[in-house]
Amino acid sequence: MAIAPDRISRPPSLGHGVGLRRDHFERVLSAPTRIDWFEVISENFMVEGGKPRDVLTRVRERYPVVLHGVSLSIGSTDPLNEDYLAALKELAARVQPAWVSDHLCWAGVGGHYAHDLLPLPYTEEALAHVVARVHRVQERLGRAIALENVSSYVSYRRSAMPEWEFLSEVARRSGCGILLDVNNIYVSARNHGFDARAYIDGVPVDAVWQFHLAGHSDKGDFLLDTHDHPVCDPVWDLYAHAVRRFGPVSTLIEWDDRIPAFERLEEESERARAIASVVVAGGAAVAGGAAVA
Repeated sequence: MAIAPDRISRPPSLGHGVGLRRDHFERVLSAPTRIDWFEVISENFMVEGGKPRDVLTRVRERYPVVLHGVSLSIGSTDPLNEDYLAALKELAARVQPAWVSDHLCWAGVGGHYAHDLLPLPYTEEALAHVVARVHRVQERLGRAIALENVSSYVSYRRSAMPEWEFLSEVARRSGCGILLDVNNIYVSARNHGFDARAYIDGVPVDAVWQFHLAGHSDKGDFLLDTHDHPVCDPVWDLYAHAVRRFGPVSTLIEWDDRIPAFERLEEESERARAIASVVVAGGAAVAGGAAVA
């Protein structure tokens, strides 16, 4: 089943969600929540049976779910992992997610896994390589996928275009969607000295399926994407700018370390909902205590 570029379309917004983490399994299943949907890390559930699969089945009975992977390594020069794709396809068939996503990066080479999400050189050669691999993945899964921009701490001298142009071209040529991580844009913009709003303004509106929001750590000379803090005010302001450009888009709060009580995640999600509602209504969203024009 080929996924042609002209088939790309944004799925309907799921509203505001959070990542489903082991710490919150019992809470999510024991009582109602203020969450519209959940995103799960695909690899955590690509096993037969066991408690994770049981939990995911029960959550899926109550909420929409999105599968988000960290191991596709779409930019690597290693062959695509056919066993991984088979397991992902089986999981998607079982869960029937709203969509499947992963990262625009490489995570290993020569059979060695880096345990990191590493940026690509933004060249025509890399672009053609990634697009061809996205086509193969989508054909293998029988569905279009979405790719997320990663936080980066290095750049390549050979890059011939800005990251947002590369990301946009991958989506246009392959028919995949874009998972726009607003925090990652902010982190990379600070680390590399580009305009975060120019990034958002350079991405095609119809290609963006989802937003990510998360916290990061300020290391002085650079920002580190750690997902262990609340969303900071500048990222909230950037989110308001993104909503103003893209309209209502499924929005997710990521919190993966020093995980707080579930109610704290609900608060972050509700803050995103409030900002988006004001922006969509044509008002000025208040993020860091000041109106966002």
